[in-house]
Amino acid sequence: MSHFSIMLVPESGQVKSYRISRRLVTTCVTSLLFLAIFGGWGAYSLYNSNAMAAKLKNSEQQLELARLMHEQEIGSLREQVAAEQKKMGVYARTLGQVQAKLSRLDSLGEKLVEVAALDKKEFDFGLQPAFGGPRLLQSSVNADMGLNDRMQHVSSRLSNLDTQLVAIDYLMQGSRAEKNARPHAWPSEGGWLSSNFGTRADPFTGERASHRGVDIANRFGAPVLATSRGVVTFAGKMKDFGYMVDVDHGYGYKTRYGHMSSLAVKVGDEITDNQLVGRVGSSGRSTGPHLHYEVHRNGKTLNPSTFLPRG
Repeated sequence: MSHFSIMLVPESGQVKSYRISRRLVTTCVTSLLFLAIFGGWGAYSLYNSNAMAAKLKNSEQQLELARLMHEQEIGSLREQVAAEQKKMGVYARTLGQVQAKLSRLDSLGEKLVEVAALDKKEFDFGLQPAFGGPRLLQSSVNADMGLNDRMQHVSSRLSNLDTQLVAIDYLMQGSRAEKNARPHAWPSEGGWLSSNFGTRADPFTGERASHRGVDIANRFGAPVLATSRGVVTFAGKMKDFGYMVDVDHGYGYKTRYGHMSSLAVKVGDEITDNQLVGRVGSSGRSTGPHLHYEVHRNGKTLNPSTFLPRG
C-alpha cells in the first residue's frame, strides 16, 4: 500500500475523499515524535536548569551568611584584641605610676634616714630587697619577664619599703614630742572656713556626700602653710584634688593640702611650722579658689576644725 485514503462523510451533502501518500504520513509521524522528544528534553533541561539555579542561589546565600559570620567573628576578635591592648595600656600606665611612687618613697626613705641620723647600712634604700626560696623547674617559669612579673617585683619592693618606713617612723617618734607632731597652725595666710567636715551637699551634683576635710576660701595665689613640722610624702597632681601635698608629722599624724595652683615643696623635704608648701588655687574638682585641708591619724580621718587655732 503506497497511499492512504481519508473520507469525510458529512450529515448531508457529498462525501469527500482525500488520498495521502504513505511517505507523507511517515514523515509527519516521525516529525511529531521528534517534536515530542525534543519538547520533553527541553522541559527536562529547563527543570534541571531551574534546579541548578536554585541550588546556586542557595549556595550563594550560604556563602554570604558564612562571610557575614566570618566578618562578625573577625570584628569580635578585633574588639577583644583592642580591649586587651587597652587593658595592657592601663596596666602599663598603672605600673609607671607605681614605679614613680616607688622612686618618691625611696627618696623619702633616704631623707628620713638622714633626718633621724640612723645607720644607713641598716636602712639602705638603694639596695634591692633580699629574697629567697626553692629553685623552680624551668618549665614553670616564664623566661620573658612580662608585665605581671614586673608588677609583682614592684609590689614586693613597696612592701619592703613600707616595713622600713614604719620602722624609721617608730624610731623617729622617740626623738620628738607628740605635741610637736600634732597639727596646730592655720593652713593658709588669711582665708575663712567655707565648708565644714562631715556630710554636705556635693557642690557639683547636689547629692549628700561625705567631706573628709574642711575648705578654706582664700584669694588665688595666697600662701598655703604647713600646720606642723614633718616630712613631705607626696607632692604632685592627683585626680579630684588637683595639685596636692601630703605631710607626715610622726605619731600617726598626717595632713593633706589640696586644690592648689602651684607647689613649693617636693617629696622628701623636711618642713617646719608655717612653711610654705604651695599656693591657693582651684585645680582638680573645684568650684573656685580655696584650700582643701585634711587631718589623719593612724589611717583615720579626723575633723580638722579641732586642730585649727581659735579666733
